[in-house]
Amino acid sequence: MKRIFSLWILALLATTGLYAQTVYSTDHEYQADVKVYVVDHEYQADLLVYQEDHEYQASGNEGKWYFVDHEYQADVKIYFVDHEYQADLKVYFVSHEYQAGWRNNSKKHLMYGKRR
Repeated sequence: MKRIFSLWILALLATTGLYAQTVYSTDHEYQADVKVYVVDHEYQADLLVYQEDHEYQASGNEGKWYFVDHEYQADVKIYFVDHEYQADLKVYFVSHEYQAGWRNNSKKHLMYGKRR
């Protein structure tokens, strides 16, 4: 029984990181998985994003992002565009974690990206 419980915990820990939103901001549009535009108002956004301080806090595809320093560390590579019409996804950065989340679920697939 103890062995089964240990294996279950190990499996849970291994899958927890699969849906983390580690994000890398590229310098070139062609390197990006998703083109992102930052809107001025919350109501204009597809996704409300909270920028986490630590990678382990960026859980699920729920708008909790952790920006990584290297492309190979990222689940999703994004490029910030200058104009709304260029974007695949419109985001608004919120100041509190509880505010993060999708406003337009039809765009949710964009942030699944690759899996490590």
